[in-house]
Amino acid sequence: MSESVSVEIRGPVAELTFSHPPNNHVSTDLLREIADHLHALDAEASVRVVLLASEGRVFCGGADLVAPGGLGEARTSGADPTRRFYDQAIRMFGSAKPIVAAIQGAAVGAGLGIAVAADFRIASTEARFAANFVKLGFHPGFGLSHTLPALIGAQNARLMFLTGRRIKADEALRLGLVDSVVAPEDLTDAARALADEIAQNAPLALISTRRTLNAGRQAAVEATLLREHAEQTALKLTADYAEGVASVFERRPARFRGA
Repeated sequence: MSESVSVEIRGPVAELTFSHPPNNHVSTDLLREIADHLHALDAEASVRVVLLASEGRVFCGGADLVAPGGLGEARTSGADPTRRFYDQAIRMFGSAKPIVAAIQGAAVGAGLGIAVAADFRIASTEARFAANFVKLGFHPGFGLSHTLPALIGAQNARLMFLTGRRIKADEALRLGLVDSVVAPEDLTDAARALADEIAQNAPLALISTRRTLNAGRQAAVEATLLREHAEQTALKLTADYAEGVASVFERRPARFRGA
């Protein structure tokens, strides 16, 4: 299925929407396009805030593990598909302007990473959140080993990482993972309202304040990604990882053997 990213400028707010039906799994190319647009919008003086959204029922079902351009592609000419993917993730964290994410459905794995990369998250009551890496026989990625504990606390993040459990919207609100929860039909309006409220403020002050609040974040995410990448590279060679991926696509419980 085709991947796409569209941008609509609505006054001082740019609405960036990505799509990769049916579950918005994110490939390196799709992540690169998102990062490209974020950096292009940094150069647009009229834009003060970015509203990040996706089409369909699922916000983002995680990294694309099977398609060409996904994390599951074979290495060619020494290229490392996971590192190429994470290079684009690092670029996302380098954008300058505030980002409000509208989460309409599941944000899983790398999808959770994209949601957490935003400054604010407005969630539908239908939203779900999962750091389900261990259920794939895998190590957390997308810098979540740094960003998730910073957002919801070390113990809550530990619980999400080591159980792989799916968190409903009301629990996400209690944990501080999202900033508000609204009915599905109110999601776009609620996200726009927050983006508009932010955009009423002085643009240079917004960028300056966000730069201070995020001081060292991109470097910390990059260092974390290097560690995550090393662990994921090792685990990709295990039978448990192959079993975990197969179990997801076959919609059955995994039978892990610790090998």
